[in-house]
Amino acid sequence: MDTCIGSFDLFRLHMITIARNFMNNLTGLLGCLLIIGITGASAQTPKLLTLDEAVSLALQHNVQVIQAQNRLEGSSSATRAAYGALLPSLSLGGGFSRDQRWQSGGVTLIGGVPVTYDAGYSADNNYRAGLSSQLTLFNGFANTSNIARAQANASSTQYSVESTEQSVILRTHVLFLGVARAYQLLNVADDNLKRSRRQLERITESNKVGAVALADVYRQQVQVGNDELAVISAQSTYESSKADLIAYLGVDFNEAAYSIDVSTFPADIDTSEFSALNSRYSDFGGLVATGIGQRPDHQAAVETYNAASSSVTIARAGHLPTVSASGSFGYANPEIDRLTDNRSLSLGLNISLPIFNGFSTSNQVQQAQVTEMNAQEDLEQSKRQIAVDIRKALLDLQQAEKRVIVTQTSVFSAEMDRKIAEEKYNLGAGTLLDMLVAAANYTNAVSGKVNSIFDFLLAKKSMEYALGTISH
Repeated sequence: MDTCIGSFDLFRLHMITIARNFMNNLTGLLGCLLIIGITGASAQTPKLLTLDEAVSLALQHNVQVIQAQNRLEGSSSATRAAYGALLPSLSLGGGFSRDQRWQSGGVTLIGGVPVTYDAGYSADNNYRAGLSSQLTLFNGFANTSNIARAQANASSTQYSVESTEQSVILRTHVLFLGVARAYQLLNVADDNLKRSRRQLERITESNKVGAVALADVYRQQVQVGNDELAVISAQSTYESSKADLIAYLGVDFNEAAYSIDVSTFPADIDTSEFSALNSRYSDFGGLVATGIGQRPDHQAAVETYNAASSSVTIARAGHLPTVSASGSFGYANPEIDRLTDNRSLSLGLNISLPIFNGFSTSNQVQQAQVTEMNAQEDLEQSKRQIAVDIRKALLDLQQAEKRVIVTQTSVFSAEMDRKIAEEKYNLGAGTLLDMLVAAANYTNAVSGKVNSIFDFLLAKKSMEYALGTISH
């Protein structure tokens, strides 16, 4: 059989041999690099990172969460200042002044009689100290509306923090599931490589006894090389997904190596839970109502509208009179050691009414009303967006369920085809090409099943996010 191979076949087999040697050298090099990396990492004890721990780390260290919490502290300070405006102001003051007078000599008439006076100098000191207070009694309800606005802004910021945390939780789930997905796909590629190597051993032994052609040996060697590259690519994807997860958590790469716990994720899905899940999410109107009541971003929009309404009241207060009370108590004396001998107390009630200020107050009212109307539109848009998000999440969940069912059937069928093709080839009734195609179809089917499972898990979590009920 070998002597019948033409020049073209010999050239092709020669190229296959070169490719096989290149694959072996590349695999060896990458293996050495992997050993070096493992040796360097062994100096540190890896930390086993679960999904719950990853979410906790993200909530502690993620930049977006930290910035949102900082804004919350600022809004709390504004609320405290708004309440403080209801209290009387109190100030303590004191001072010193010195009056100096110079007088030149001369003559003056007093009662028609000329009187001569000499040049002179005099100076008077004045020491004073006092306590003053002022209290706004009425300013068109601007002070109380300012408190309401500050409280609404603080609540809006609080809901924004919760919304940011929910977004971070979802993103952490996406990245963590991405690591678990890549790990399982790596196992699929590794299992495929092991089957290819076992098949290569059988083909090689069969060739030694003349049962199969030498060309099949070379073809299988190339297939093993391709499968080795597939494992290397899957390993790279797995490591890259881990790096993306660690970077998003906001932890330092240099602190310690992390080992991701992917043992809790299923290798298969029990489709019997689909009916219960679909029943839970069957009432679209109820889901939208839940989203409106639970979504923190919508609650933030509600509080933003409330703050805008309070701003309108504050602006309108500029048309109303302001009533304030004032009082002061103090001491004054030319001699500091006798400062308390002279005391004074004053009380007052002040009323002011703006008559015309160049339409400034009217402009402020109009601007506040525009802000209120825009906040109202944002609030309505938030409701519409919640309905859209829930609808999309439902569609994604239904599609993910169907993909799980289809891929489970595809894996079973592809596995049967692969086994049949292998048996036919081993018995001499089939070709190597048929067996390779069947093996590739099986690997693709298993990979599709893995992807469908994680798509389903993400779809469930995305549904919780759309409803505003997502948690660890």
